[in-house]
Formats: sequence, C-alpha cells, structure tokens
Amino acid sequence: MGSSNYIAKLLVDGYNIIGAWPSLMRTKQHGGFEAARRELIEVLANYSARKGLDTHLVFDAYGVQSPSSQDVITENLSVCYTAFGQTADTYIERVCSELMYQTKARHRVIVATSDRAHQLTVIGYGAEWMSAKQLEQDVNLAYYQARQRMARTSKTVNRSLFSGLDEEAKAKLTKLRFGLR
Repeated sequence: MGSSNYIAKLLVDGYNIIGAWPSLMRTKQHGGFEAARRELIEVLANYSARKGLDTHLVFDAYGVQSPSSQDVITENLSVCYTAFGQTADTYIERVCSELMYQTKARHRVIVATSDRAHQLTVIGYGAEWMSAKQLEQDVNLAYYQARQRMARTSKTVNRSLFSGLDEEAKAKLTKLRFGLR
C-alpha cells in the first residue's frame, strides 16, 4: 500500500460506514447495531490483513457513560470506542493531528468516512480521504483478488504428477498401487 518507510494507517468512522453500506444497513435492520458492528469488524480484519494496513475502527460512545476503550482484534485491526461526549470525528481528528506532528516516523493516513465536513478537516491534517463507497469497493476488490489467488493456488496443487499422465499410464499406476497385474 505504501513504500517501506511509511506506516499505512486507516482510520474508519464505524457508524458512518454502517450507515453507508447497503449490506451493513440490512444487517443492522435485521440484527441491530451490534450485529452490524460485528460484521464490519470481520470485514475490516480480513481487508486490513490483505492490504497490510494498521486499521483503527472508531465507534462513537453514543451517549453511553463510559471511558474510551480500545480492543485489539488482530495485529492489523483495533476497535476504538470513544469516551462519553467524544465523537468518532474528534477522535479521528486527534489521531491525525498527533501523527502529523510526529517526526520519528512517516505516516500515510487514510480516513474512511462520507462526512464531507470531516473530509476537509482531515485533509487539512495531511490525511487522505476515502469515501464509504470507495472503501466498500476496495474491500470487495481485495476479497475478489484473494479468491482468485486461492483458486489459482488450488488449481496448481491439483496439478500433480498423476494428473499429467495419459490414461494408459494412469491405469498402469493404479494397478501397481493396488497390487493388480
């Protein structure tokens, strides 16, 4: 995704994405927010691993009286729940600001949200912006490419020595294998 001296970080506004992807909207309608969150976490865990991204999926506290928390799901994905009164937007902006001023490492920061006002703010911090639709398309493309690689790999595995032989040689080998003459 980036050159070796860059750390590619993807910050995702969770509820914004749930509200923008038709598949997640259907999940939310049938199973509630928790089911939609779980589905998005699973999708982003796979996507982040395939793309080699350090992904932070951020959910607003939604009026819940609790401190912020962060759950590490995989080495590529963390899920962050903001503190009471803090929005996902302010959390993401703070992270962008902190990364902009770090001098030790160079960061490629991508923010996934369809919130237009938030888009302008994060671009001002030097982050790239990706719409919810763009993220959905990239997730689907990464999934499709992984499936294609798996299909090619399984075809290669099935190309054994035996499968490359003509029918007469296969028959002789089968007889030998079962001790027939």
